[in-house]
Amino acid sequence: MYLKKTYRKDSGRTYLVIAQKYRNPKTNVSTDRTIKSLGYLDDLEKEYEDPIAHFKEVARKMTEEEDTKKRLTLSINMDEQLAQGTDDRKNFGYAAILKVYHELGLHRFFNNRARNEKFKFNSNSIMLLLVVSRLLSPGSKKKAFEERGRYFERFHFSLVDVYRALSHYANISKECQRYLNGQITERYGRDTKTIYYDVTNYYFEIDEPDELRKYGPSKEHRRNPIVQMGLAMDADGIPLHYELFPGNKVDKETFRSVIGEVRRNYDTGRIVVVADMGIITGDNIYYLTGGKNRNGYVFSFSVRGATKTFKDYVLDPGGYVGPDGKPLQKDANFKIKSRRITRDISVTMTSGRKKTKTVYEKQVVFWAKKYADKAKAEREEIVKKAMDMVVDPKKYNKAVAYGAAKYVKNLEFDKETGEVLAGEQLPYFDENRLAEEEKYDGYYAIVTSELHMSDEQIIDTYRGLWEIEETFRITKSTLETRPVYVSREDRIDAHFLTCFIALVIIRLIQKKTDWQYSAQKIIECLNKIACSNEQDNLYLFDYRSELSDAIGDALSIDFTRKRLRLAEIKNILAKSKK
Repeated sequence: MYLKKTYRKDSGRTYLVIAQKYRNPKTNVSTDRTIKSLGYLDDLEKEYEDPIAHFKEVARKMTEEEDTKKRLTLSINMDEQLAQGTDDRKNFGYAAILKVYHELGLHRFFNNRARNEKFKFNSNSIMLLLVVSRLLSPGSKKKAFEERGRYFERFHFSLVDVYRALSHYANISKECQRYLNGQITERYGRDTKTIYYDVTNYYFEIDEPDELRKYGPSKEHRRNPIVQMGLAMDADGIPLHYELFPGNKVDKETFRSVIGEVRRNYDTGRIVVVADMGIITGDNIYYLTGGKNRNGYVFSFSVRGATKTFKDYVLDPGGYVGPDGKPLQKDANFKIKSRRITRDISVTMTSGRKKTKTVYEKQVVFWAKKYADKAKAEREEIVKKAMDMVVDPKKYNKAVAYGAAKYVKNLEFDKETGEVLAGEQLPYFDENRLAEEEKYDGYYAIVTSELHMSDEQIIDTYRGLWEIEETFRITKSTLETRPVYVSREDRIDAHFLTCFIALVIIRLIQKKTDWQYSAQKIIECLNKIACSNEQDNLYLFDYRSELSDAIGDALSIDFTRKRLRLAEIKNILAKSKK
């Protein structure tokens, strides 16, 4: 600290303050901050013989006192033993999660929704524990409760309270999602002109299906009952809205429910929905574009499952150009072409009858060598298996033959056991089927209502769908959303709400750090920002990295200190809640 003299031009007088150098953690700019205002020099001269000398000494002593407070002498007994059962290590990285949780106003939401409820537990405190645990130590609700001592928060509730709270969360799930959307839009900004939509499913380790958990096509090829989740995401990759469906619900039938909720309650204006080929039906297209609706779509379109006319267009070498519209070079690794057409779609009317409607759309077809090579490599093992099935079919059953059986003719399976049946004709490899599939390796097609968009814009827009696929990977791997350990339908819904909130928070931390780091890297970092009780109320930290500095800078949390007193830790956590 030092004595700072400022000459005031308006009065022609000199003003004295005791100041301190300060570096703003957000801008990294060094500046002065006033510690104590003293007054005008001419007034102080009436009280002190030499105000300048006097207050320089005061500033020196204040600096000395502050330095003394920072210094601490530790007395260490090298023979001291840990008491059995000692487990003093605490996580401090959760301060980042706490900061975003409170920026989103989730504490207010849960506290307000609990006001008129009969239960006595703190539903906000329980949700905070579940969200932090889902990000830093995913597992069952019981595990989250048992590990609550990892954090500096006071979690005053029982395990029974945790399970009771799940029913409450299920009741306010949709309301919570709408609230989150409003908070994100207000505090972070949100681009909902383009909305990405996809469906995935989560398995349950149970023996028998029920009304929600049913057998269906598992994305992970598991023979377990599943639930379907439809997820809408904004243009930045931040989750927008989700819904759960029975496991036997096909992807295309989830679309209108989720997108309808977004259109009605999320104040998006006109939207363009991006989705894969599992969603493209006449009903879904007409839902977006028909009647008074003027929304749009960018959908992938199956080449192999298309009409002969479209396949001929794809394979016709005419019209293809290279990147940026340049003439196609020999042995090019990429080519593209497009056309505007009218196409008839079949739409189910409110009466249940089918009606033909005409849509005006742009079709973009492109081929890339790297995708062709990838398709060939992925098929190689399946083809080997198919050829082996021809030689020794008894080695296989329907489950083991998955994916390869389509290349084998005269192959039948027992409907009960799945075993290969001995037919009158010998199995043989279907060369024609393989040749037909190989024709389309590397080709992709996209159809869109946005006739004004360039081919490159359409492809770039569609590529954003990979973000939602990455989001699903995060939920299944990093957040360990499945298997699900609760069984009641309301508790299942609450589980996914917890995961949804955790997913939103980690995505926002990624956004705040300019998308430089993966969700997994951020979570690993936050887990490493931990400390041990060194002595009395003093905690020792042993981790710092470029990433922890980046997170700290983005959220204005100091993760650089080697030692902190308990009071300082609590002060940082309290500031994170403001």
